[in-house]
Amino acid sequence: MGISDHPLMNIARAQHLDSSVTPETRGDTLRKKGQIEQAIEAYLEGVTTPPAAALCLKLARCYEQVEHPAEACRWALSIIDAGDDFTSWQAGWVLFQRNALKARRPAVRSVKVALLGSYTTTQLGPMLCLAAGKLGIHIDLYESRYGQYQQDILDHKSGLYAFNPNIVVLAVHEGDLRLPDYSQRPEEDVQKEVRRWTGLWQMVAERARARIVQHNFALPCEVPTGHLTTRLSGSRYMMTQAVNARLGEAAANAVSLVDCERLSSLIGKQRWRDPRYWNVSKQAVALEALPLLGRHTAAVIAADLGLSRKCLVLDLDNTLWGGVIAEDGLAGIKLGQGPDGEAFVAFQEYLLKLKRKGVILTVCSKNNHADAIQPFEKHPEMRLKLQDIALFVANWESKPDNIRAIAKTLQIGLDALVFVDDNPVERQIVRKFLPEVDVISLPEDPSYYLRTLSDYLLLETSSLTAEDTERTGQYRARAQIMELEATAGSIEDFYRSLRMQAIVTPFDASQLPRIAQLIGKTNQFNLTTRRHGMAQLEAFVRDETYVHFALRLRDRYTDHGLVSVMIARQQGDILDIDTWLMSCRVIGRTVETTMLEQLCRRAAQLGCTSLRGTYIPTQKNAMAADAYAKHGFERVADNEGSEVWTYDLTAKGLIANTFVKPVDSWELADGAH
Repeated sequence: MGISDHPLMNIARAQHLDSSVTPETRGDTLRKKGQIEQAIEAYLEGVTTPPAAALCLKLARCYEQVEHPAEACRWALSIIDAGDDFTSWQAGWVLFQRNALKARRPAVRSVKVALLGSYTTTQLGPMLCLAAGKLGIHIDLYESRYGQYQQDILDHKSGLYAFNPNIVVLAVHEGDLRLPDYSQRPEEDVQKEVRRWTGLWQMVAERARARIVQHNFALPCEVPTGHLTTRLSGSRYMMTQAVNARLGEAAANAVSLVDCERLSSLIGKQRWRDPRYWNVSKQAVALEALPLLGRHTAAVIAADLGLSRKCLVLDLDNTLWGGVIAEDGLAGIKLGQGPDGEAFVAFQEYLLKLKRKGVILTVCSKNNHADAIQPFEKHPEMRLKLQDIALFVANWESKPDNIRAIAKTLQIGLDALVFVDDNPVERQIVRKFLPEVDVISLPEDPSYYLRTLSDYLLLETSSLTAEDTERTGQYRARAQIMELEATAGSIEDFYRSLRMQAIVTPFDASQLPRIAQLIGKTNQFNLTTRRHGMAQLEAFVRDETYVHFALRLRDRYTDHGLVSVMIARQQGDILDIDTWLMSCRVIGRTVETTMLEQLCRRAAQLGCTSLRGTYIPTQKNAMAADAYAKHGFERVADNEGSEVWTYDLTAKGLIANTFVKPVDSWELADGAH
């Protein structure tokens, strides 16, 4: 199907659609009519990243109705990405349980987990199993009766030992600490309580040979002595802090701890523990906090099973610094000055801390290599240096291809990688073509990049050794002796799914400042690098011998704004291209072909029989060297490095019809020529 045949081709027609009818609303209507497959299609159109919990549940139920249990499970697990709503998680767990057996989902790991609690854990168990399922872990769960954790451990004939668990989770709360409200001998009481817990650890290790995951103790928010408490070492509050610290020391690498004190602070102390739930059902952790606790406990278990991710694949422009290095230059990027600049510095400093604990840092950027390394080598506010990066890949290949190459070069699996990129389209491409790679969705405001990465749980580690701190050097050495994997696969079909719209119009007065800016700073895809200022642009608009186009690109995720410019001059029956450029952030998305197609149409209207273009090489525009060749132009001259190319419209017709055709989901709006 060609562009003119595509149902989304005509913007005017699209404007007649009722924009108030959302895909979810259409899906609801279709589902009520029993048209389940059509409802699924509608619901899928409305899926965002992160997804909405309600939409995940609707998709899971629809897939269950059409007897597609694998997809039902996938969408039930997607509830976890939608947030920590307890009711949604409950519904997701029911759906997942109902379909998991039918789906025969292969698990990365299967593990027997015994959940021993000092409070009612009936609701925590499903939350833990659901969160683990999202990580590829199938949990066979044994749950102790309320408050029986110590009895189960002490009795060698208990159900705990008959179950023969791989992991024992001690879900305990502050109320079970055997500490007085105030002690005259706080050190002695703390040591006694620590010995009690470490004794239980030892017994489990000896009798069950199981790994222990213990929840430490969230301090209460109700403190009778108020702020004075922190000055009283004998207060229960201060002794609880001391027990947490001593247990951390005693655990070393033998026992894993879930820091409930930190989690309760994250969600808020008053939300962590609701007295109503305790009074009604002896639920020490509020229902609304259980998904958070389940996620973090599952992440610690995943680390113990060796399922943590260990390599971050980092974008550069607008990810490690603000702006585009090749266009804004070293002095123009945001790094260290102003709120955004400080945010990027803080993000880099956090990345360095992750590197020090053994996380591998790599770079995957669509960029000229020489431009990409400049900030690492020369910018005074750059915290990351080249030696901090295990593998540095900056080129114009697709990111899925480059990520495959990174994994192969470093000799690690794709399931060890985490992709970090500010661009939602690049993130979705990686999700589509590399489902094994985890993808972090960065927020729009870089001030929250650090927090977002901190909230990502699959970088948990079960231990920290001296070798971990040397990991980057080890992987850099691997990279030096490995060849990059050859490019594999195609992403054209994916671009169709983006529902891209290219709005092509002649210049108007409101666009000229942006056009001047784009002409002034675009280097990579810029065929002549001629820098036209406002005065010249205004002259082009007034001169009827000039043809000019500006292209604005949108897709299902965002409006990229004005990203491409073309200026040509009619000389008899030839339309000569003076300027042709495109922002690097949309390279590879057929924008260049769309612009040439529009130019062909305009040339035909003017009675021109051929196009002529010039390529003037620079240090930065090598990636545009084949732009004319791949669209069917013929080189007719090479004058001191400047190449002249022509295209015969009478013999070849439109660019899009004869050679490289844009994806068929573009919508085009011609200018008023």
